[in-house]
Amino acid sequence: MRYIIVDLESTCWQNVRAPVEIKETIEIGAVALERPAGPVSSEFVRLVRPVARPQLSAFCTELTSITQAEVDRADYFWQVWPEFLAWIGHEPWTFCCWGNYDVHQLRADCRRHGLAELMILRFINLKTAFANYHQLHRCGMPGALEFLGLRLEGRHHRGIDDAHNIAKIAMHLLPRIEPRGATEPPPWQPQGFMA
Repeated sequence: MRYIIVDLESTCWQNVRAPVEIKETIEIGAVALERPAGPVSSEFVRLVRPVARPQLSAFCTELTSITQAEVDRADYFWQVWPEFLAWIGHEPWTFCCWGNYDVHQLRADCRRHGLAELMILRFINLKTAFANYHQLHRCGMPGALEFLGLRLEGRHHRGIDDAHNIAKIAMHLLPRIEPRGATEPPPWQPQGFMA
């Protein structure tokens, strides 16, 4: 069973809590673990050009370090999505994220572009699983790393860097929770197709 750990960056604005239907993915960062304890076997990283609100806010660029020029050169979501699905492949896998946001955002982007959604049969919300296992309040990814005595590497709020950091937490957590079946249903009814 492979584990696909995904972290997205999306359009955002200062002091605005926009729903996922307004936001658009601007980076897909993901890593694969072949076993619960790792190691990372491959990674996927692509920038994505937004269409509904193509101009990034200054806040978004400051938060993510993703520039307007970079997204202007990037492919659209409908071009990147099939590449991501091909990277995931067909063997059994479990989708893992730090929270539910990323799966909701991917679903909204698929609807926006008229694409079939990824059918997630096994999902682990690592944020909730980490808090439950350690009997803590849910915390951000940097806080979980600090709790484990691990360093945050790369830049926080870059999808691929966050995916690698989340993978470090997952490699600690998954071997402890997977034998007990600590998974949960996907945060929506599966529709679409299996990658």
